[in-house]
Amino acid sequence: MSGTLDMVIAGGGPAGLATALHAARAGFDVVVAEPRPAPVDKACGEGLMPGAVRALAALGLEIPGHPITGIRYVQGSRRVQADFRRGPGLGTRRTGLHDALHRAVADAGVPVLPLRVEAVRQDDTGVSVPGTGLRARWLVAADGLHSPVRRSLGLEVKTRGEPRYGLRRHYAVPPWASYVEVHWGAHGEVYVTPLSPSLVGVALLTSRRGSFDTQLASFPELAARLPPAAAVTAVRGAGPLRQRVRTRFQGRVLLVGDAAGYIDALTGEGISLALTGAQSLVTNVRRGTPDRYEADWNRATRRHRLLTDLLVRIRQRPALAPLIMPTAARLPRVFAAAVNALA
Repeated sequence: MSGTLDMVIAGGGPAGLATALHAARAGFDVVVAEPRPAPVDKACGEGLMPGAVRALAALGLEIPGHPITGIRYVQGSRRVQADFRRGPGLGTRRTGLHDALHRAVADAGVPVLPLRVEAVRQDDTGVSVPGTGLRARWLVAADGLHSPVRRSLGLEVKTRGEPRYGLRRHYAVPPWASYVEVHWGAHGEVYVTPLSPSLVGVALLTSRRGSFDTQLASFPELAARLPPAAAVTAVRGAGPLRQRVRTRFQGRVLLVGDAAGYIDALTGEGISLALTGAQSLVTNVRRGTPDRYEADWNRATRRHRLLTDLLVRIRQRPALAPLIMPTAARLPRVFAAAVNALA
């Protein structure tokens, strides 16, 4: 491809594709570099918060899935739940979300090239991607949790604390609730998300090593609802989840989505934050204020980062972790306020 583009987006997941849609609608000449064929799957809780549902609707997208009315915490006989106040969330297969975004990008005339971006070269006027022939005024790193572009620019910060990992599998059983159920255990949490009238997604978040089946067995009441014969997908994993970043803007490279930093999947807002970041990034580039993207990103994600970081820190303290669920059950209004603040 000859000539200088306005923007190259490294990574064709939800963050990259949403950025491409916003960029195309802003009149930018943009391409996406993504080596994996669509639709791309990954370990994901697959529950969209109401904010993400609204952001996707604003892009004109219809996403298949199962309505989610709120969040329910479960620990033994204890249960506490909060309904979303500003419309439902959506349980949707990651592949369904990706397929809808990919088709919208294609309809907008944005090429998705089967290229892998691992390093970039910057100068005062643009960014070149070695080995691809691509050059643009701006490059967006939307290449995921372990972003090669972020690493090549030296933007990673060493993380502390016990690493946490995510594991996901699907079961062909009817959902028994319209909520995302979060089951709290001694070493992690299990998220059960309704995805269709006959399918649930089950995601484990844990710092303990072990197979999916071994970890699920520590939640015997839940495991009884999920017989091994009902499993219809292989286990996918992701992690370590926490990723710290020095800055989301360096020269002519901007980071978005998981590449821009990640705390944990505990509050289930990854897609919401990716969509918010995509819109903010393109808005700032369009108006010539890319240096404001960092501040806008920090402001938009502050509530999520503070609450998620607090919960993870408490979760990793043996004396405090057992208090999370009883406290939520004892203070249901506070729990509902927190859920809706994030939603």
